[in-house]
Amino acid sequence: MCVTAVESRPAGVALTPSPGGQRPFGARIKAFVALTKPRIIELLLITTVPVMFLAAQGVPDLWLVLATTIGGYLSAGGANALNMYIDRDIDALMDRTSQRPLVTGMVSPRECLAFGIALGVISTVWFGLLVNWLSAALALGALLFYVVVYTMLLKRRTSQNIVWGGIAGCMPVLIGWSAVTNSMSWAAVILFAVIFFWTPPHYWPLSMKVKDDYARVGVPMLPVIASNRVVARQIVVYSWVMVAVSLLLTPLGYTGWFYTVVALLTGGFWLWEAHGLQNRAKAGVTGGKLKEMRLFHWSITYVSLLFVAVAVDPFLR
Repeated sequence: MCVTAVESRPAGVALTPSPGGQRPFGARIKAFVALTKPRIIELLLITTVPVMFLAAQGVPDLWLVLATTIGGYLSAGGANALNMYIDRDIDALMDRTSQRPLVTGMVSPRECLAFGIALGVISTVWFGLLVNWLSAALALGALLFYVVVYTMLLKRRTSQNIVWGGIAGCMPVLIGWSAVTNSMSWAAVILFAVIFFWTPPHYWPLSMKVKDDYARVGVPMLPVIASNRVVARQIVVYSWVMVAVSLLLTPLGYTGWFYTVVALLTGGFWLWEAHGLQNRAKAGVTGGKLKEMRLFHWSITYVSLLFVAVAVDPFLR
């Protein structure tokens, strides 16, 4: 859901905030911003704003776009902060997450909890008063799903955690549509499904790269409990379904030739990369030669290009 850096520092080694345990004001501000996981939210907004253009069949009210964007950031930021609060025990043991604010001590658990709850409440009221209450309900539902269903119930219990937990990441599509129309449509449902089937093959390659981190803390991501061959096969299956679903918008009359061309080209390249990963996994390739991160990085480019096409297409029909 963004490019996540893999740290080289030994797991569980926390950074001290500063000599003497002091927490400078500027560093504290940066830490609270980091709690919201801004780079993940960037990707969520990429799937929200273009849908507003499609719903409006042109340029939506720009003040509405701004209000929706701010509300979306506050809501997703609150969910991410609460996720860090709940996962602070395993974050301290994982190399990839050992610089997060709760681990370094720059933010206390109580501060993080209060911050996350406050953002959730403010974002819900913001959406309700400045956008509409349907969008407010969807945003609140996404926050609760991510925190309760994914983080608390699924993440540490099942290898299907990212499959069903990814539903929270699909909600911005519905929020973008409802912000403009105060209703739902099949176009929004189809784009919701695209993100649903995109999430596992987007995240599993990263999980393959850092599976030792997840194994260390007992989180059963699919690459932890299954071979690279099995994971790659699942990636290919989800990839084919994702591309097929992305092409449904045009025959149903929601998009035209431009979106279709972009969906075919970007989807075709995705499938090329997914099958390449599967072939390397079948051949028993491991380590850097597996090149699993190529698909992870492309997945971000793919979803960005696809949703840019969603926004541009109404102007070319």
